[in-house]
Amino acid sequence: MHCDEVNRDELERAFGRVDGQVDAILLAGDLTTYGEVEQAELLADICRPLQTAVYAVLGNHDWHCDEVEQLTGALGEGGVRLVDRAFAVQEVDGSRLGVAGTKGFVGGFPDSQLPDFGEPLLREVYAETSAEVDALAAGLAAIEDCEHRVALLHYAPTLTTLEGEPRGIWPFLGTDRLADPILEHHPHVVLHGHAHAGAFQGAIGDVPVYNVAVPVLGADFFVFELDGSTVRPA
Repeated sequence: MHCDEVNRDELERAFGRVDGQVDAILLAGDLTTYGEVEQAELLADICRPLQTAVYAVLGNHDWHCDEVEQLTGALGEGGVRLVDRAFAVQEVDGSRLGVAGTKGFVGGFPDSQLPDFGEPLLREVYAETSAEVDALAAGLAAIEDCEHRVALLHYAPTLTTLEGEPRGIWPFLGTDRLADPILEHHPHVVLHGHAHAGAFQGAIGDVPVYNVAVPVLGADFFVFELDGSTVRPA
């Protein structure tokens, strides 16, 4: 969304169009433009009056100013529930919607994967990705008994939604190390952002994966029907 003062009115209208029409609003990171607290406060102002629950993970833009603690506090005050390395469960018409989230991180894919070897700084990157993978696994395990289960990420967990992006930057758009907990726990759907020029739909095994970056959607939001295979625009 890259929220800032420039697109505030546009975002307010977009949220208004889906508020009360869906069971939950899921935001796949890059909530702000530069990770400034003031930008998070703008988004909080937009989300505060909404009837519909809002769940989110952070993206790389949200970390830019290294003010994550203040940023998440501001979002929380606006009613945005962060599931970054966490999970949430919501009652929906007698069943439960479980959302397990994490930002994810870089690391690459087969033939271009960062190993746990070499300079300490690169091994720190590998360790950070490991922490994200472990958090996703823990979150998916916690919601395993929910009737509807969503994995919410920012970075891509599969190459299948990166087609369209320059291949040289694929290792910086995500890693298939995030696919392991998805294959193990088998959520009903995986959502991610970050890959602005990627493909909308992919898969990890038979788990559908959708790249919901706004430039890919060509719309503000998509509505996903988890009771069947239908996917329809908002």
